[in-house]
Amino acid sequence: MGSAVAQRILVVGPSWVGDMVMAQSLFMTLQQRYPGVVIDVVAPRWSGELLGRMAEVNDYIEMPLGQGQFELGVRYRLGCSLRPRCYDQAIVIPRSWKSAVVPAAAKIPQRIGYRGEMRYGLLNDIRQLDKSRLTQTVQRHVTLGLSEDTPLPPAEIPQPQLRVEPANQSELLTRLALNTERPVVGFMPGAEYGPAKCWPIEYYGELARRLLAAGYQVWLFGSQKDHTSCAAIEAAAPGVVDLAGKTKLVDVVDLLALCKLVVCNDSGLMHVAAATGCHVIALYGSSTPDYTPPLTASADICYARLDCSPCFERECPKKTLQCLYDISVESVFEYCRSVRW
Repeated sequence: MGSAVAQRILVVGPSWVGDMVMAQSLFMTLQQRYPGVVIDVVAPRWSGELLGRMAEVNDYIEMPLGQGQFELGVRYRLGCSLRPRCYDQAIVIPRSWKSAVVPAAAKIPQRIGYRGEMRYGLLNDIRQLDKSRLTQTVQRHVTLGLSEDTPLPPAEIPQPQLRVEPANQSELLTRLALNTERPVVGFMPGAEYGPAKCWPIEYYGELARRLLAAGYQVWLFGSQKDHTSCAAIEAAAPGVVDLAGKTKLVDVVDLLALCKLVVCNDSGLMHVAAATGCHVIALYGSSTPDYTPPLTASADICYARLDCSPCFERECPKKTLQCLYDISVESVFEYCRSVRW
């Protein structure tokens, strides 16, 4: 693995919730490779509390820019401010040019990342991304933490494990008037990427009615953007609990840990749920579980594998969403009923 031990590592994190959860597999790999390593992460503001739930992360450093904002001066000054930390190594997960500016400005001796937007000079340990061998996003993250001569794909992928805070759980149960007297099924009907990842809302509504009739509780999770979808499910299945927009991301971590089962699209919250120990029933449309599977042994995958799948489009090119409509409510309900409580 090399004789030099990097004691301090700066990671430039991704911009999506799911990718950030999967990045924990990289952090765990770094801890295994370099015992006692200190890992700091540069990441967007929204991710600070989530990173605080990862035992491997020492410090979160806010990137004060939104997704797509260039602002070279802001990035350069942030990098300069990190020079006193004397990092031994930087790992840049995104493949954009701008993402490599901070480690270069921080004058970190070894700066690792995949070949991307002409980053010569910013990175000095540039890796070739072999997509034929690294077929999963999480494999690509983890490989950046290994020596360049490690056989691919990585033999071991640690599964993310987000820390749960019981005190916050209790406060949320009280504030939101929730209880766990009956088994809870969590629904996450949204997907930030786009509607081609979203199982039909009418299917979620029908599944909710069946689960409520069978004695389960159903909690709906999402951001304010998911309010319309969750309201439609609530209208179709009176008795569900709509939490969309009422919780922070770390609150969702704690509440999902109280659910023994979640039904969700391929989304960031799917990866959050997997990292809290939930059993995950994952519904795939335009994407594929071959690329972004839930990182847990406790999962059921629903994927129609049509000839047009995966297309990775935000909206269905055929305007039919057949790949999602072909996943029946009955099949998902049976998966739910088969999970032992």
